Amino acid sequence: MGPWRYYPLRYSTTLTNFVVAKIILAVVLRGGILALPYPFLARQWPYCRTNIIPHFFCGHIAVVKLACADISISSYYGLFDLFSEIGMDVFFIAVSYTLILRAIFRLPTKDARLKTFGTCISHICAISALYIPDFFSSLFYRFGHNVPLHFLILIASVYLLVPPVLHPIIYGLRTKQIQGRLLQLFTHKET
Repeated sequence: MGPWRYYPLRYSTTLTNFVVAKIILAVVLRGGILALPYPFLARQWPYCRTNIIPHFFCGHIAVVKLACADISISSYYGLFDLFSEIGMDVFFIAVSYTLILRAIFRLPTKDARLKTFGTCISHICAISALYIPDFFSSLFYRFGHNVPLHFLILIASVYLLVPPVLHPIIYGLRTKQIQGRLLQLFTHKET
């Protein structure tokens, strides 16, 4: 194990430029390797229907649903990709938070523990705002055969729009100045 085992909050000594470069390379390779089969899978199907995707962005499953063939392979690969990515991410996030929580419980004061734990809660909320809509959007699109198209598009929109909207709110509400200003706005009475 490296030095992060004993000092999980000492970022500057553990996250050197070389380590950050390796992490970036791993993330890019993972995403690239898992996404590589998509164009090949989409290319193999015969398309005899319209070429208009009833969606506002071009997702793999939306494209292959236009095919005039059994697209089970594409659907299964999409599920494999979904569970692989989310599974790997959840695993590494769980390991990270286990180390972080161990470090939090070693902090000397209750105040320090609460402050650090509050930061962790914000991160977990932000992560959930990304993964939960993504997961359900993918499942609805694959298995929601009786689900109206407008609902599928709404779920996909939630996945794409809600996380960027929620992140500033989640992290901003922790700022004392923003909390104070919001409190003034909601408690200010017109005279």
